[in-house]
Amino acid sequence: MNATSLSAAISSTNTRPALRLAGIAQARRTVLLDSGAALAGSLAPEVERSWQRCLSWGLRPLDPISFAEVSTQQMRRTLDANQRLVQSAKPVLEKLGRAILNTRYFAVLTNSAGVVVDVSGPIDRSDPRAHLITRIGADLSERSIGTTAIGTALSELAPVWLHRGEHFFDATSAYSCAGAPLFGPDGACVGMLDVTGIDAVERPELKHLVTQFASKIESALLLSQAHRLLLRLNWPGTALGNDGDGMVCLDRDGWVTGANSAARQMVPSLSVAGPLGVPARLHVSEVFGIAFEMLFDAARRPNTTLDIPLWTGLTLQVLPIERAHETMPVAANPGTRRAENLSLRDIEDALIYKTVSDARGNVAEAARLLGISRATVYRKIGKRH
Repeated sequence: MNATSLSAAISSTNTRPALRLAGIAQARRTVLLDSGAALAGSLAPEVERSWQRCLSWGLRPLDPISFAEVSTQQMRRTLDANQRLVQSAKPVLEKLGRAILNTRYFAVLTNSAGVVVDVSGPIDRSDPRAHLITRIGADLSERSIGTTAIGTALSELAPVWLHRGEHFFDATSAYSCAGAPLFGPDGACVGMLDVTGIDAVERPELKHLVTQFASKIESALLLSQAHRLLLRLNWPGTALGNDGDGMVCLDRDGWVTGANSAARQMVPSLSVAGPLGVPARLHVSEVFGIAFEMLFDAARRPNTTLDIPLWTGLTLQVLPIERAHETMPVAANPGTRRAENLSLRDIEDALIYKTVSDARGNVAEAARLLGISRATVYRKIGKRH
């Protein structure tokens, strides 16, 4: 590279942040100060939606904000209600704090209402801008302090990145932040994880970092629930035992007690809601095309994976792990039993059980759909009870 090219490259690097901030400033003038007019393509859609929500509530960018704390009584209730979240997240937050130690960013954990329940990382308490948002009990919801990664992630239920003036209020334009929602074992949002810097260099890659650590917290929450068996899931050809695994927990009778986000993406039926939006009670045989007892049998042979068909026709590899062995490392090349080597009788039994379940317990209807006698159906399902 000659001197002219090098000079041009340095100039481009130096002007890029300035152009980014200029674009944000233009978006603020158009969307926030020009009667809420839309500015297609100049903002991330989730940021513009958040700005529009703030405007619809009567908020204005120049309004002062107080960074209010919830009352002492509310704080006690909040901490009691989120005790499992805080305990599960604490070791993950400590690791995240070390990861961002030299970046001038720090981590904030909130509940599903945007109230701070824990923090980690290098926090300069002498800076009121840092102190105000890292107090346990501070209300950082969208309605309270406008557009931030915290409020936007909780509203959009998706990871976000915001830089400086992308925050709604002028008073919060010194912050840059990444946020990701946290989902509990039942699939409901339980809070969010945020990484924030003050007058810091823009680091959009922190959106990926915070998403990865949010996944770790979700897994810790899942494993803290009562269960008897853990199933690690992934697509064939993908090594099991890493953070990308789907995770499903079962009780002793094969009922699903919880799943992480990755598992719900691989197996959408894990997210099916029942009446009033409450997650439907789901038996693992309604998910996989085998009898649930086979999963418990496989778990007694450590590091044995099963290639198991889903009712959708796809196949997943599944590693069943007894609870007592969950902390043990997964073998690099676990032994695999493929679906075609599984007992045909077990697969047939699972199919009958699922058909009865789909028929809402109507054995006659299930027998008609399967083309077998009611007596056979009764005999097969009787083996499970």
